[in-house]
Amino acid sequence: MELTLLGTGAPAGLPRPDCPCAACAYALGADARAATALLVDGTLLLDLTPGAVFAAARAGLSLGGVRQVLLSHPHNGPALEVPVGLPQPGRVPDGRELALLTGHRVRAVAMDAPGTGYAVTGPDGLRLLYLPPGCAPAGLEEGSELSAPYDMVLSDVVGRPDALAKLRAVGAVGATTDVVAVHLDHDVPPGPELRRRLAAAGARAVPDGSTLTVGVYEDVPDVPRRTLVLGGARSGKSVEAERRLEAFPDVLYVATGGSRSGDQEWAERVSAHRERRPGSWRTVETCDLVPLLAEDGAPLLIDCLSLWLTDAMDSVGAWDDAVWADGGERALRKRVRELTAAVRATRRTVVAVSNEVGSGIVPATASGRRYRDELGRLNAAFAGECEQVLLVVAGQALVLRG
Repeated sequence: MELTLLGTGAPAGLPRPDCPCAACAYALGADARAATALLVDGTLLLDLTPGAVFAAARAGLSLGGVRQVLLSHPHNGPALEVPVGLPQPGRVPDGRELALLTGHRVRAVAMDAPGTGYAVTGPDGLRLLYLPPGCAPAGLEEGSELSAPYDMVLSDVVGRPDALAKLRAVGAVGATTDVVAVHLDHDVPPGPELRRRLAAAGARAVPDGSTLTVGVYEDVPDVPRRTLVLGGARSGKSVEAERRLEAFPDVLYVATGGSRSGDQEWAERVSAHRERRPGSWRTVETCDLVPLLAEDGAPLLIDCLSLWLTDAMDSVGAWDDAVWADGGERALRKRVRELTAAVRATRRTVVAVSNEVGSGIVPATASGRRYRDELGRLNAAFAGECEQVLLVVAGQALVLRG
């Protein structure tokens, strides 16, 4: 089964008409995208968009062989004139299946927002799933026909990463599923930043006019199993870390800061973090990271190592010079070695957050300088065990490793 992406952009296209934003300003040439439309084996058109005939011609194809046009967007009919020779667009009711004379079977998948998704099975038995913009599947159950692994999924990965999480949770997206991002809008600058974000979700983007063969292996970058995200205060490091796992189910969020009873500012910070997280994530408040890393299970998001270090330094009496000199330093080094050894041995996907504090003002106190130095050593040791290390500055992630 072959499909040609006549467009890969959001319904308004990219760049959006008359939009002055930076992402739209960069979306030129190969990064410009028409509204998403898919031509499957030259006979099935999913979504009719402006300029579809010319887009097909630019790809060296014709729409003359199209026998069925199906709509995924929430409107009831096309927002433009149907080109001569094309059948009138329609929509398959949720849960119903349409059998085409070409041997394709198309089942409509219910969405959690207005729109219709389509699961297409080709004459060769290969399966693709196409989701409309801003939508995720509704009512997917493990073991159902729709939850069987797909060979290719085309989805709004940037706008609805949780759709991938739902599909992964029931086994509909597996290690061999080719995940292609469509409905791309101006939420993310095109080029390297878009590729980086998609790679973190196990997905890729292709230019308009690309023809893809369903079931053929694509060398998509592996999702890093261990990632360290560094950054200063309010740099966006926690948002970046959370973003890297929002396309995966059952994430365990490890909060190392505790509840701090009576601290209103801290309570507001914790509340803001919780509101950002997907509802399917679980939270545990602990600094006992080694056992979690040793267990098999869902991905871990550790936020953050700097608070873990504070707890570790408290436990070894690091703030007292005499205690520090009389074994406290050795005890802390042992704790750090145990943590980094656990990171090296873990089988879980791990994203950890830590503060980068060594580039600012030199602390005025000896204890402050000690903390700064030990955090620098911890970050370096932890980074040495990670496939990817990022530094977030002003909300922009710089890849230091991986």
